[in-house]
Amino acid sequence: MHKIYDNRAVVALRAEKNKLDPFLPYHFLHEQEPALSGGINTVNTLFLTSKECTFKCIMCDLWKNTLEEAPPPKAIVRQIDYALERLPRADVIKLYNNGNFFDPHAIAPEIYPALISRLKNYQRVVVENHPRLCNQTCIAFSRQLQGELEVAMGLETIHPDILPRLNKQLTPEDFREATLFLRKHHIDVRAFALLNVPYLTSRQENIVWTLRTVKFAFDCGAVRCSIIPVRAGNGVMDLLWKENYYAPPSLDTLEIAFEEALSLGQGQVFVDTWDLASFSECPACFAARRDRLQKMNLTQTISPKISCSCQSHEGR
Repeated sequence: MHKIYDNRAVVALRAEKNKLDPFLPYHFLHEQEPALSGGINTVNTLFLTSKECTFKCIMCDLWKNTLEEAPPPKAIVRQIDYALERLPRADVIKLYNNGNFFDPHAIAPEIYPALISRLKNYQRVVVENHPRLCNQTCIAFSRQLQGELEVAMGLETIHPDILPRLNKQLTPEDFREATLFLRKHHIDVRAFALLNVPYLTSRQENIVWTLRTVKFAFDCGAVRCSIIPVRAGNGVMDLLWKENYYAPPSLDTLEIAFEEALSLGQGQVFVDTWDLASFSECPACFAARRDRLQKMNLTQTISPKISCSCQSHEGR
């Protein structure tokens, strides 16, 4: 196999980060998501400007919207206030910081009381965190919330040869133990599973391993799983693509993986539709196929496929 990329090698291949204001979230939006109990939840999703994640995974491009050092602790509170003043009321709030919410170097525990006061009207609070950073701090934070806590964790893949090469510093057992720990304390888990991981270029094998990863997440106790198509554009992935160690998924591949994951019937499954156009080669059917995937995300049912002559050429 190809060389292993450690933190230093990953950083060496990067371009510059985006210029961000530490007192402003770099993005926020209002969206919808199916509730676990049925029906539809409204969701306020905040993308906080925070310190870069400690774990420098080779497929990650989230570092582009992070800071080298943590912003002043109260800056995070100001970011949340700024976004919520511009968003409508919602049932659920997601606080994503492109890293780990319970890393004290990213989100200072001293601001937890201020955060709790701003989260009191939400039925559910979703944060992202590395499985190895799930500890008693998560439990203490959860117990102060009026609503429920959900922790989103990157499982990525359970492929035994590839997961160690992602620089994730994670094993499937780490994910299982973290999930069992959180579920024991009544905290729900959302998993992230990758489609078209580096070092696996067979279309069918990529679908198979994505499905195995989704199923493993549900078997561990996750209640939701999001499928993330791996993209180029972060430095390392561009090099791996050039050297034929990575193949971007086609839109058809993404549709098949999503349909088969939904067919498992083990929990809610979503597909990430951000920058979806980069996986499509046909402008004639793209909008309809994107809308279909978004509808499936919301309804959790498989909608009829969109017919187009281009599909006979996809996946070759």
